[in-house]
Amino acid sequence: MKRICTGLLAHVDAGKTTLSEALLYRAGCLKKLGRVDHKDAFLDTNAMERERGITIFSKQAVLGLPDAQITLLDTPGHVDFSGEMERTLSVLDYAVLVVSGTDGVQSHTETVWKLLRRYGVPVFVFVNKMDLAGADRQAVLNQLARLEEGFVPFDGSLEPDAFAEALAMQSEEAMEAYLENGEVPRELITVMVARRQVFPCLFGSALKLQGVDELLAALQEYTRQPKEAEEFAARVFKISRDEQGSRLTWLKVTGGNLRVKALLTGEDPDGQPWQEKADQLRVYSGAKFQAVEQAPAGTVCAVTGLTRTWAGQGLGEETAGQAPVLQPVQSCRLLLPEGCDAHAVLPRLTQLQEEDPQLRIVWNERLGEIHLQMMGEVQLDVLKRLIWERFGLAVGFGPGSIVYKETIAGPVEGVGHFEPLRHYAEVHLLLEPLPRGAGLQFDSICSEDVLDRNWQRLILTHLEEKEHLGVLTGSPITDMKITLTAGRAHLKHTEGGDFRQATYRAVRQGLMQADSILLEPWYEFRLEVPAEQVGRAMADMQRMGGSFDPPELLGDTSVLTGSVPVAEMRGYAMELAGYTRGKGKLACTLAGYRPCHDAPEVIEQVGYDPERDTENPADSVFCAHGAGYNVKWDEVPAHAHVESGVRLNEPEEEETPAARQPRRQAAPVSSLEEDKQLAAIFERTYGPSKGRELFRPAPVKPAEYHFEPSGPEYLLVDGYNLIFAWDELKKLAADNLEGARQALADLLCNYRGFHDCQVILVFDAYKVPHGTGEVSRYQNIYIVYTREAETADMYIEKTTYQLAKQRRVRVVTSDGAEQLIILGHGALRVSARSFREEVERTNGEIRRILEENRLKNARR
Repeated sequence: MKRICTGLLAHVDAGKTTLSEALLYRAGCLKKLGRVDHKDAFLDTNAMERERGITIFSKQAVLGLPDAQITLLDTPGHVDFSGEMERTLSVLDYAVLVVSGTDGVQSHTETVWKLLRRYGVPVFVFVNKMDLAGADRQAVLNQLARLEEGFVPFDGSLEPDAFAEALAMQSEEAMEAYLENGEVPRELITVMVARRQVFPCLFGSALKLQGVDELLAALQEYTRQPKEAEEFAARVFKISRDEQGSRLTWLKVTGGNLRVKALLTGEDPDGQPWQEKADQLRVYSGAKFQAVEQAPAGTVCAVTGLTRTWAGQGLGEETAGQAPVLQPVQSCRLLLPEGCDAHAVLPRLTQLQEEDPQLRIVWNERLGEIHLQMMGEVQLDVLKRLIWERFGLAVGFGPGSIVYKETIAGPVEGVGHFEPLRHYAEVHLLLEPLPRGAGLQFDSICSEDVLDRNWQRLILTHLEEKEHLGVLTGSPITDMKITLTAGRAHLKHTEGGDFRQATYRAVRQGLMQADSILLEPWYEFRLEVPAEQVGRAMADMQRMGGSFDPPELLGDTSVLTGSVPVAEMRGYAMELAGYTRGKGKLACTLAGYRPCHDAPEVIEQVGYDPERDTENPADSVFCAHGAGYNVKWDEVPAHAHVESGVRLNEPEEEETPAARQPRRQAAPVSSLEEDKQLAAIFERTYGPSKGRELFRPAPVKPAEYHFEPSGPEYLLVDGYNLIFAWDELKKLAADNLEGARQALADLLCNYRGFHDCQVILVFDAYKVPHGTGEVSRYQNIYIVYTREAETADMYIEKTTYQLAKQRRVRVVTSDGAEQLIILGHGALRVSARSFREEVERTNGEIRRILEENRLKNARR
């Protein structure tokens, strides 16, 4: 009998828990159907879940079918608990994605689908609530097709020939079988489902048990048990505690066999090895469990006796799981009862972080406060209840804030030196910006002749172990590559802790020199309002600093989709309910981090002073005459003992000490004159911005590097930015976006015909599922549509970096947040207003030349 682990996933209110109840009932596991609204659903085992009618914690149930044993994992559908859902994906063999037949594919459905694709989970789709008015089968299929190819109805609605033909279109093997035999064999369909080439779609109503038997049959017929390792292997996906307080390690056995009292080994999150026994193996079904003596491969069970495991850990031959995609975006202060010692409470609260790694509990040493980082307000309500039930503490929460991050605009070298008496370490690091969403990357190009390999490994470990903070607001840094370029140790005096100090100081010293950019989380939103109120909704989004596509009209409802800063959306759901009288619908999903729309205000409000942050010093410690002394961060390179060989161009003139301050982010600017001022600031820090040769053999004295651009000029145009900046194109886009794109392309063709430059027009296509990007030639210009998850800004940033090495590059955009990055790559930014004047002058010249030629021809 095959063992299959299947997860249930959905957006909130799609009927996922109702479907799990129906599956258990039809499989003979329940004698009576429970209901969410009756607060007696089998898998709603927590009181808060029954009260709220939502799933908060993932649950397990076991279904016995004639030829299969299916472990069902019910996951949360609410966006605030999506971290719990993502952790479950790492152990799934298959997933059932539940979509509401009336609501269709929602923004959270798209987020879930991207995660399923990332983890490579095969998917069955159950379209629920088909018994309700407004359910549209074909509309849902059309929406699913935009996610990915391969959605095929498996409910018998297609004729046999049409069904076989639909399958044949999904793979070459299926096409060959169809052409040869006129059908696609069941075994091949099973393989195609496992390879994510086909996604079987079934339709029904879980509440009325319609389509449920067909789903069970499909799960039995078109699934296969994954190949298993012979040696023991297991993946931990969850930590929890039972009613008696016993710690439970939830895992899936992926190879071999796990027995009671088996000795397990591993490393805790700090890298310390451990060795513990599995005291009890529990196979849960709802709130009850069965203790078993052994768990063969394919079994999902909860293990007691393990105290140092963590979610995502691999045991035995299993490797650790991927780092989670979903991260907390909001933060608040935890308010403890009067007289309660925060230091005594903090270790107890770490239990909750252990159970939900996406819940960050942070001790702010500077303020002497406990801060929480979480996904949303509903999670806060649940957390408050959990703390009361588990620890008897009636806590509150301070005003919420946003989890900001920081990155840099251009490359910079950081130097750290730590040399108190009888200690020694020096580290040189190159900090370089990466595209949005890339996170932090670490590397070494340091020669082992300069620094031994063991010291280099230690430095890389220190880089990875700490959450390094930026200098604008003290927020964590991201989207950066940090490369070890040089270092020095002392044969007698260097200890491991010395390189930790030097490494931390090198990162900080580099950040103090860099042009830093403040990043904030953004939502992608879908807003449904009555048609007569779409103007109010559009005005709200513009006021919040968001952007959106032209509204789509669906009957009496207008649908608005776009992106907006998370900071501006707090409380908007209640505001929406008020002005639409409850008719409006808002769905938001995290779209990643982008430059902060009101960075100067945020920086001023936070009031962070990096030079007073004693926990993260940028200064270095040197030694002379038998005593250590402090050297300010801006003077460290002059005192360094090692030459790294990194050349970012020396400044043309020496700055005064008073001018050496951390580079703070300025408000967006939009003119060429202001660009010149920014360029001057940039070059005073790094030298001429065109210098791209970073690594050379280290000479005795730094060599100057001069770059002369060659070849044709390149003009990169941010298409949508220009369309919505020019009034005539903006008006045209409101009625016909394609017409606006065409009009802009024609204008640029005329411009290109008059000027000797290569024109590249870039349009966002980052929302197109599986979009691989497209570059096409239109008359005498190039038009680029970016690939999925790549914005025009990201494409322009990448292309500018490459072209500016050898070419003169201008970028047309009024996006102030991109200006520092473009300047750092050596390109010139032209505002939409200035470029419009340039185009008008060009058109005037073209008209003048045509008129002169007409008069000449008339005189002949």
